[in-house]
Amino acid sequence: MEMIAVSSTAISAVGYDEKLGLMKITFQQGHTYDFCGVPRHIFEGLLRAASKGSYYNDYIKDRYQC
Repeated sequence: MEMIAVSSTAISAVGYDEKLGLMKITFQQGHTYDFCGVPRHIFEGLLRAASKGSYYNDYIKDRYQC
């Protein structure tokens, strides 16, 4: 899975596999977490968000556990 570097104080990179609905997020602290069943629009929203940390907290955190 290709990881895309993002500009954020909370998140350093994001990857997405549309076939699996799997999203990976690498946080600035160095930990990478998997999120399952993620719709493409959520991934795209994260990439477009002015504040990736806020978007993560509002739309992803505690919602797409694997």
